Amino acid sequence: MRAIVGARIETITNGSIETGTVLIDNDGRIVAVGKQVKLPEGVERIDATGSWLLPGFIDAHNHSGIYEEGLGEPGGDDNEMTDPITPQLRAIDAVNPADEGLRDALRGGVTSVYITPGSGNVIGGQGSVLRTHGRTVEEMLLREFAGLKAAFGENPKRVYGQKKQMPMTRMGSAWLLRNAFTQAQLYLQKVERAGEDPEKRPDRDLKMEALGRVLRGEVPLRCHAHRADDIRTALRIRDEFGYRMVVDHGMEAHLLIDELLERDIPVAWGPGITARIKVELRGKTLRTPGLLAKAGVKVAIMTDHPVIPVDTIRLCAGLAVSEGMEESEALRALTLTPAEICGVADRVGSIEVGKEADLVLWDGHPFDWRSHVQTVLLQGKPVYERDHDGDRRG
Repeated sequence: MRAIVGARIETITNGSIETGTVLIDNDGRIVAVGKQVKLPEGVERIDATGSWLLPGFIDAHNHSGIYEEGLGEPGGDDNEMTDPITPQLRAIDAVNPADEGLRDALRGGVTSVYITPGSGNVIGGQGSVLRTHGRTVEEMLLREFAGLKAAFGENPKRVYGQKKQMPMTRMGSAWLLRNAFTQAQLYLQKVERAGEDPEKRPDRDLKMEALGRVLRGEVPLRCHAHRADDIRTALRIRDEFGYRMVVDHGMEAHLLIDELLERDIPVAWGPGITARIKVELRGKTLRTPGLLAKAGVKVAIMTDHPVIPVDTIRLCAGLAVSEGMEESEALRALTLTPAEICGVADRVGSIEVGKEADLVLWDGHPFDWRSHVQTVLLQGKPVYERDHDGDRRG
Protein backbone atom coordinates (compact mmCIF):
# COMPACT_ATOMS: atom_id res chain seq x y z
CA MET A 1 0.00 0.00 0.00
CA ARG A 2 1.03 3.62 -0.49
CA ALA A 3 0.09 6.81 1.39
CA ILE A 4 0.46 10.43 0.34
CA VAL A 5 0.89 12.38 3.57
CA GLY A 6 0.81 16.08 4.45
CA ALA A 7 -0.54 17.62 1.24
CA ARG A 8 -3.28 20.16 0.78
CA ILE A 9 -5.88 17.95 -0.90
CA GLU A 10 -8.38 19.32 -3.41
CA THR A 11 -10.95 16.52 -3.47
CA ILE A 12 -13.25 18.32 -5.99
CA THR A 13 -16.37 16.69 -4.51
CA ASN A 14 -15.80 17.24 -0.77
CA GLY A 15 -13.87 20.48 -0.55
CA SER A 16 -10.28 21.05 0.52
CA ILE A 17 -8.28 19.34 3.25
CA GLU A 18 -5.46 21.58 4.44
CA THR A 19 -3.08 18.87 5.65
CA GLY A 20 -4.41 15.47 4.69
CA THR A 21 -3.60 11.92 3.77
CA VAL A 22 -4.68 9.69 0.89
CA LEU A 23 -4.26 5.94 1.34
CA ILE A 24 -4.02 3.79 -1.79
CA ASP A 25 -4.33 0.00 -1.87
CA ASN A 26 -2.26 -2.42 -3.91
CA ASP A 27 -4.87 -2.38 -6.70
CA GLY A 28 -4.38 1.36 -7.19
CA ARG A 29 -7.66 2.43 -5.59
CA ILE A 30 -8.20 5.08 -2.95
CA VAL A 31 -9.25 3.49 0.34
CA ALA A 32 -9.12 6.50 2.69
CA VAL A 33 -9.02 10.32 2.47
CA GLY A 34 -8.88 12.74 5.38
CA LYS A 35 -6.94 14.59 8.06
CA GLN A 36 -6.80 11.62 10.41
CA VAL A 37 -6.13 8.46 8.44
CA LYS A 38 -4.75 5.46 10.31
CA LEU A 39 -1.98 3.91 8.25
CA PRO A 40 -1.27 0.18 8.32
CA GLU A 41 2.18 -1.08 9.15
CA GLY A 42 4.62 -1.26 6.30
CA VAL A 43 2.81 1.27 4.10
CA GLU A 44 5.02 3.27 1.72
CA ARG A 45 4.80 6.97 2.57
CA ILE A 46 5.16 9.86 0.14
CA ASP A 47 5.92 13.00 2.13
CA ALA A 48 3.90 15.74 0.42
CA THR A 49 4.27 18.45 3.05
CA GLY A 50 3.71 21.84 1.44
CA SER A 51 2.40 20.36 -1.81
CA TRP A 52 -1.01 20.44 -3.45
CA LEU A 53 -2.64 17.12 -4.33
CA LEU A 54 -5.28 17.07 -7.07
CA PRO A 55 -6.96 14.53 -9.31
CA GLY A 56 -5.19 14.28 -12.63
CA PHE A 57 -6.55 16.70 -15.19
CA ILE A 58 -8.67 15.28 -18.01
CA ASP A 59 -8.62 16.94 -21.43
CA ALA A 60 -12.11 16.44 -22.85
CA HIS A 61 -11.15 17.05 -26.50
CA ASN A 62 -7.69 16.19 -27.73
CA HIS A 63 -5.85 14.75 -30.75
CA SER A 64 -2.68 13.50 -29.04
CA GLY A 65 -1.32 10.34 -30.56
CA ILE A 66 -3.33 10.67 -33.78
CA TYR A 67 -1.88 14.02 -34.82
CA GLU A 68 1.70 13.56 -33.73
CA GLU A 69 3.92 16.51 -32.92
CA GLY A 70 6.97 17.31 -34.98
CA LEU A 71 5.95 15.18 -37.96
CA GLY A 72 3.76 17.52 -39.98
CA GLU A 73 1.34 15.90 -42.40
CA PRO A 74 2.87 12.39 -42.06
CA GLY A 75 1.79 12.46 -38.41
CA GLY A 76 -1.76 13.53 -39.19
CA ASP A 77 -4.08 10.53 -38.82
CA ASP A 78 -7.08 12.36 -37.40
CA ASN A 79 -9.09 13.11 -40.57
CA GLU A 80 -10.12 10.49 -43.16
CA MET A 81 -11.33 13.07 -45.67
CA THR A 82 -12.47 10.69 -48.40
CA ASP A 83 -16.07 10.27 -47.24
CA PRO A 84 -18.05 12.80 -45.18
CA ILE A 85 -19.77 10.05 -43.14
CA THR A 86 -17.29 7.76 -41.35
CA PRO A 87 -18.75 6.68 -37.98
CA GLN A 88 -17.04 3.30 -38.29
CA LEU A 89 -13.54 4.76 -37.81
CA ARG A 90 -11.89 4.46 -34.38
CA ALA A 91 -9.34 6.92 -33.04
CA ILE A 92 -7.55 4.21 -31.07
CA ASP A 93 -6.53 2.49 -34.31
CA ALA A 94 -4.30 5.48 -35.13
CA VAL A 95 -2.88 6.34 -31.69
CA ASN A 96 0.89 6.25 -31.25
CA PRO A 97 1.58 5.93 -27.48
CA ALA A 98 5.07 7.37 -28.06
CA ASP A 99 3.74 10.74 -29.28
CA GLU A 100 5.49 13.66 -27.56
CA GLY A 101 2.10 15.25 -26.95
CA LEU A 102 1.27 12.48 -24.49
CA ARG A 103 4.57 13.06 -22.69
CA ASP A 104 3.80 16.77 -22.43
CA ALA A 105 0.35 15.96 -21.08
CA LEU A 106 1.86 13.97 -18.23
CA ARG A 107 4.33 16.75 -17.44
CA GLY A 108 1.41 19.18 -17.34
CA GLY A 109 -0.63 17.12 -14.88
CA VAL A 110 -3.01 15.74 -17.52
CA THR A 111 -3.51 12.06 -16.75
CA SER A 112 -6.31 11.27 -19.20
CA VAL A 113 -7.38 12.56 -22.61
CA TYR A 114 -10.44 12.06 -24.77
CA ILE A 115 -8.81 11.41 -28.14
CA THR A 116 -11.15 12.18 -31.01
CA PRO A 117 -11.01 12.22 -34.80
CA GLY A 118 -10.85 15.63 -36.42
CA SER A 119 -13.56 17.83 -37.87
CA GLY A 120 -12.95 17.40 -41.61
CA ASN A 121 -15.98 15.10 -41.99
CA VAL A 122 -19.61 15.57 -41.01
CA ILE A 123 -19.19 12.40 -38.94
CA GLY A 124 -15.54 11.74 -38.21
CA GLY A 125 -15.49 8.60 -36.07
CA GLN A 126 -15.27 7.22 -32.57
CA GLY A 127 -13.35 8.85 -29.72
CA SER A 128 -11.74 7.06 -26.79
CA VAL A 129 -10.48 7.95 -23.31
CA LEU A 130 -6.85 7.03 -22.67
CA ARG A 131 -4.41 7.57 -19.87
CA THR A 132 -1.37 9.55 -20.93
CA HIS A 133 1.23 6.95 -19.95
CA GLY A 134 1.72 3.42 -21.21
CA ARG A 135 3.47 1.25 -23.76
CA THR A 136 0.33 0.23 -25.67
CA VAL A 137 -3.12 1.61 -26.34
CA GLU A 138 -4.63 -1.36 -24.52
CA GLU A 139 -2.60 -0.56 -21.41
CA MET A 140 -3.70 3.10 -21.54
CA LEU A 141 -7.37 2.58 -22.37
CA LEU A 142 -10.04 3.83 -19.96
CA ARG A 143 -13.05 3.72 -22.30
CA GLU A 144 -12.95 2.46 -25.86
CA PHE A 145 -16.02 4.16 -27.37
CA ALA A 146 -16.78 7.30 -25.42
CA GLY A 147 -18.32 9.52 -28.10
CA LEU A 148 -18.97 9.90 -31.83
CA LYS A 149 -17.53 12.95 -33.56
CA ALA A 150 -19.76 15.18 -35.68
CA ALA A 151 -18.78 18.54 -37.16
CA PHE A 152 -20.82 21.62 -38.03
CA GLY A 153 -19.74 24.87 -39.63
CA GLU A 154 -16.71 25.70 -41.72
CA ASN A 155 -14.56 22.59 -41.77
CA PRO A 156 -16.64 19.96 -43.61
CA LYS A 157 -17.93 22.46 -46.17
CA ARG A 158 -14.37 23.66 -46.85
CA VAL A 159 -12.96 20.14 -47.23
CA TYR A 160 -15.68 18.85 -49.54
CA GLY A 161 -16.47 22.16 -51.22
CA GLN A 162 -12.94 22.10 -52.65
CA LYS A 163 -13.82 18.70 -54.13
CA LYS A 164 -17.11 20.04 -55.54
CA GLN A 165 -19.13 17.48 -53.59
CA MET A 166 -21.57 17.56 -50.72
CA PRO A 167 -21.34 19.19 -48.25
CA MET A 168 -20.48 22.53 -49.82
CA THR A 169 -22.90 24.30 -47.44
CA ARG A 170 -24.20 24.07 -43.90
CA MET A 171 -27.44 22.77 -45.44
CA GLY A 172 -25.51 19.89 -46.97
CA SER A 173 -23.84 18.99 -43.67
CA ALA A 174 -27.16 18.98 -41.84
CA TRP A 175 -28.81 16.78 -44.48
CA LEU A 176 -25.96 14.27 -44.46
CA LEU A 177 -26.20 13.97 -40.68
CA ARG A 178 -29.98 13.57 -40.74
CA ASN A 179 -29.78 11.02 -43.52
CA ALA A 180 -27.15 8.97 -41.69
CA PHE A 181 -29.27 8.74 -38.54
CA THR A 182 -32.42 8.00 -40.58
CA GLN A 183 -30.63 5.09 -42.24
CA ALA A 184 -29.42 3.91 -38.84
CA GLN A 185 -32.98 3.96 -37.50
CA LEU A 186 -34.12 1.78 -40.39
CA TYR A 187 -31.19 -0.60 -39.81
CA LEU A 188 -32.04 -0.95 -36.10
CA GLN A 189 -35.68 -1.64 -36.98
CA LYS A 190 -34.63 -4.45 -39.32
CA VAL A 191 -32.40 -5.94 -36.64
CA GLU A 192 -35.21 -5.78 -34.10
CA ARG A 193 -37.75 -7.36 -36.44
CA ALA A 194 -35.33 -10.17 -37.28
CA GLY A 195 -34.95 -11.11 -33.63
CA GLU A 196 -32.90 -14.28 -33.29
CA ASP A 197 -33.51 -15.40 -36.88
CA PRO A 198 -30.14 -15.06 -38.67
CA GLU A 199 -31.76 -15.36 -42.12
CA LYS A 200 -33.80 -12.21 -41.53
CA ARG A 201 -31.02 -10.12 -40.06
CA PRO A 202 -29.49 -7.48 -42.36
CA ASP A 203 -25.86 -7.78 -43.33
CA ARG A 204 -23.61 -6.41 -40.64
CA ASP A 205 -22.90 -2.70 -41.18
CA LEU A 206 -20.25 -1.13 -38.94
CA LYS A 207 -21.39 2.38 -39.86
CA MET A 208 -24.93 1.65 -38.78
CA GLU A 209 -23.80 -0.11 -35.61
CA ALA A 210 -21.83 2.94 -34.50
CA LEU A 211 -24.72 5.30 -35.24
CA GLY A 212 -27.07 2.88 -33.50
CA ARG A 213 -25.09 3.15 -30.27
CA VAL A 214 -25.71 6.90 -30.34
CA LEU A 215 -29.42 6.42 -31.07
CA ARG A 216 -29.71 3.94 -28.19
CA GLY A 217 -28.12 6.46 -25.82
CA GLU A 218 -25.00 4.41 -25.14
CA VAL A 219 -22.62 7.20 -26.21
CA PRO A 220 -23.14 10.91 -26.95
CA LEU A 221 -22.73 12.67 -30.26
CA ARG A 222 -19.78 15.03 -29.75
CA CYS A 223 -20.69 18.04 -31.88
CA HIS A 224 -17.91 20.33 -33.10
CA ALA A 225 -19.68 23.70 -33.20
CA HIS A 226 -18.27 27.15 -32.44
CA ARG A 227 -20.93 29.61 -33.57
CA ALA A 228 -24.39 30.00 -32.04
CA ASP A 229 -26.17 29.20 -35.32
CA ASP A 230 -24.21 25.96 -35.71
CA ILE A 231 -24.94 24.97 -32.11
CA ARG A 232 -28.65 25.60 -32.78
CA THR A 233 -28.53 23.36 -35.85
CA ALA A 234 -26.90 20.64 -33.75
CA LEU A 235 -29.64 21.03 -31.13
CA ARG A 236 -32.36 20.95 -33.81
CA ILE A 237 -31.15 17.63 -35.20
CA ARG A 238 -30.62 16.25 -31.70
CA ASP A 239 -34.26 17.07 -30.90
CA GLU A 240 -35.38 15.14 -33.98
CA PHE A 241 -33.53 11.94 -33.04
CA GLY A 242 -33.39 12.18 -29.26
CA TYR A 243 -29.75 11.19 -28.71
CA ARG A 244 -27.38 12.49 -26.04
CA MET A 245 -25.12 15.29 -27.16
CA VAL A 246 -22.08 17.33 -26.10
CA VAL A 247 -21.13 20.69 -27.62
CA ASP A 248 -17.40 20.71 -28.36
CA HIS A 249 -15.70 24.14 -28.61
CA GLY A 250 -18.85 26.20 -27.96
CA MET A 251 -17.26 29.63 -28.43
CA GLU A 252 -20.73 31.21 -28.52
CA ALA A 253 -22.40 28.72 -26.18
CA HIS A 254 -23.03 31.53 -23.68
CA LEU A 255 -25.64 32.87 -26.12
CA LEU A 256 -27.65 29.64 -25.80
CA ILE A 257 -27.65 29.01 -22.07
CA ASP A 258 -31.41 28.46 -21.77
CA GLU A 259 -31.48 25.99 -24.66
CA LEU A 260 -28.54 24.03 -23.22
CA LEU A 261 -30.04 23.93 -19.73
CA GLU A 262 -33.42 22.80 -21.04
CA ARG A 263 -31.82 19.81 -22.77
CA ASP A 264 -29.08 19.15 -20.17
CA ILE A 265 -26.37 19.54 -22.82
CA PRO A 266 -22.78 19.89 -21.52
CA VAL A 267 -20.06 21.92 -23.22
CA ALA A 268 -16.39 21.02 -23.68
CA TRP A 269 -15.10 24.57 -24.13
CA GLY A 270 -11.88 25.57 -25.87
CA PRO A 271 -9.25 26.02 -27.05
CA GLY A 272 -8.95 29.14 -24.93
CA ILE A 273 -5.50 30.48 -25.78
CA THR A 274 -5.88 31.02 -29.50
CA ALA A 275 -6.45 33.93 -31.84
CA ARG A 276 -9.62 34.46 -33.88
CA ILE A 277 -8.05 32.80 -36.90
CA LYS A 278 -11.32 32.02 -38.68
CA VAL A 279 -14.84 33.36 -38.95
CA GLU A 280 -16.26 30.90 -36.43
CA LEU A 281 -14.05 32.32 -33.68
CA ARG A 282 -15.12 35.94 -33.95
CA GLY A 283 -17.37 35.53 -30.91
CA LYS A 284 -14.65 33.96 -28.73
CA THR A 285 -14.38 35.26 -25.17
CA LEU A 286 -12.69 33.88 -22.08
CA ARG A 287 -15.85 34.74 -20.15
CA THR A 288 -17.80 31.88 -21.75
CA PRO A 289 -16.90 29.03 -19.35
CA GLY A 290 -17.66 31.18 -16.32
CA LEU A 291 -21.00 32.30 -17.72
CA LEU A 292 -21.95 28.70 -18.49
CA ALA A 293 -20.92 27.37 -15.09
CA LYS A 294 -22.65 30.20 -13.20
CA ALA A 295 -25.90 29.42 -15.04
CA GLY A 296 -25.65 25.70 -14.25
CA VAL A 297 -24.46 24.37 -17.60
CA LYS A 298 -21.97 21.53 -17.17
CA VAL A 299 -18.71 22.79 -18.68
CA ALA A 300 -15.27 21.24 -19.19
CA ILE A 301 -12.17 23.08 -20.39
CA MET A 302 -10.15 21.47 -23.18
CA THR A 303 -7.18 22.28 -25.42
CA ASP A 304 -7.94 20.62 -28.76
CA HIS A 305 -4.25 19.66 -28.76
CA PRO A 306 -2.25 20.24 -30.94
CA VAL A 307 -4.24 23.40 -31.73
CA ILE A 308 -2.80 24.61 -28.43
CA PRO A 309 -0.43 22.47 -26.34
CA VAL A 310 -2.11 20.06 -23.95
CA ASP A 311 0.00 21.26 -21.01
CA THR A 312 -1.53 24.75 -21.29
CA ILE A 313 -4.89 23.47 -20.07
CA ARG A 314 -4.34 24.86 -16.57
CA LEU A 315 -3.52 28.27 -18.05
CA CYS A 316 -6.81 28.19 -19.99
CA ALA A 317 -8.62 27.50 -16.72
CA GLY A 318 -6.69 30.21 -14.89
CA LEU A 319 -7.59 32.76 -17.55
CA ALA A 320 -11.24 31.72 -17.27
CA VAL A 321 -10.99 32.42 -13.52
CA SER A 322 -9.51 35.84 -14.26
CA GLU A 323 -12.60 36.50 -16.41
CA GLY A 324 -15.16 35.58 -13.77
CA MET A 325 -15.23 31.79 -13.40
CA GLU A 326 -15.21 30.51 -9.82
CA GLU A 327 -11.93 28.79 -8.98
CA SER A 328 -13.74 25.70 -7.70
CA GLU A 329 -15.72 25.48 -10.94
CA ALA A 330 -12.54 25.82 -12.99
CA LEU A 331 -10.90 22.96 -11.09
CA ARG A 332 -14.03 20.90 -11.61
CA ALA A 333 -13.91 21.77 -15.34
CA LEU A 334 -10.48 20.11 -15.52
CA THR A 335 -11.34 17.02 -13.48
CA LEU A 336 -14.78 15.69 -12.60
CA THR A 337 -16.82 17.36 -15.31
CA PRO A 338 -14.71 16.04 -18.23
CA ALA A 339 -14.77 12.64 -16.50
CA GLU A 340 -18.58 12.81 -16.48
CA ILE A 341 -18.76 13.97 -20.10
CA CYS A 342 -16.44 11.13 -21.15
CA GLY A 343 -18.22 8.45 -19.13
CA VAL A 344 -15.35 7.65 -16.74
CA ALA A 345 -16.42 9.54 -13.60
CA ASP A 346 -16.96 6.25 -11.75
CA ARG A 347 -13.20 5.68 -12.01
CA VAL A 348 -11.40 9.05 -12.06
CA GLY A 349 -11.96 12.80 -11.76
CA SER A 350 -12.04 13.31 -7.98
CA ILE A 351 -10.26 12.16 -4.85
CA GLU A 352 -12.81 9.81 -3.30
CA VAL A 353 -12.79 6.40 -1.69
CA GLY A 354 -13.23 3.70 -4.33
CA LYS A 355 -11.83 5.68 -7.25
CA GLU A 356 -8.60 4.89 -9.05
CA ALA A 357 -5.64 6.89 -7.79
CA ASP A 358 -4.76 8.98 -10.85
CA LEU A 359 -3.27 11.82 -8.82
CA VAL A 360 -0.88 14.75 -9.26
CA LEU A 361 1.30 16.51 -6.70
CA TRP A 362 2.03 20.18 -7.45
CA ASP A 363 4.48 22.49 -5.69
CA GLY A 364 1.87 25.26 -5.71
CA HIS A 365 -1.61 26.04 -6.96
CA PRO A 366 -1.85 24.77 -10.56
CA PHE A 367 -3.37 28.05 -11.76
CA ASP A 368 -0.17 29.84 -10.76
CA TRP A 369 2.01 29.68 -13.89
CA ARG A 370 5.11 29.36 -11.67
CA SER A 371 3.90 26.04 -10.21
CA HIS A 372 5.24 22.70 -11.38
CA VAL A 373 4.07 19.13 -11.35
CA GLN A 374 6.22 17.21 -8.86
CA THR A 375 4.84 13.68 -9.13
CA VAL A 376 2.18 11.93 -11.19
CA LEU A 377 0.61 8.67 -10.04
CA LEU A 378 -1.54 6.50 -12.27
CA GLN A 379 -3.54 3.83 -10.47
CA GLY A 380 -1.43 4.60 -7.43
CA LYS A 381 1.94 4.06 -9.10
CA PRO A 382 4.39 6.94 -9.69
CA VAL A 383 4.98 7.32 -13.45
CA TYR A 384 6.57 10.77 -13.53
CA GLU A 385 8.77 12.81 -11.21
CA ARG A 386 10.37 16.19 -11.72
CA ASP A 387 13.78 17.14 -10.44
CA HIS A 388 15.89 20.27 -10.84
CA ASP A 389 18.08 18.67 -13.49
CA GLY A 390 15.13 17.90 -15.81
CA ASP A 391 12.19 15.63 -16.19
CA ARG A 392 12.25 11.89 -15.70
CA ARG A 393 9.55 9.29 -16.05
CA GLY A 394 9.04 6.24 -13.91
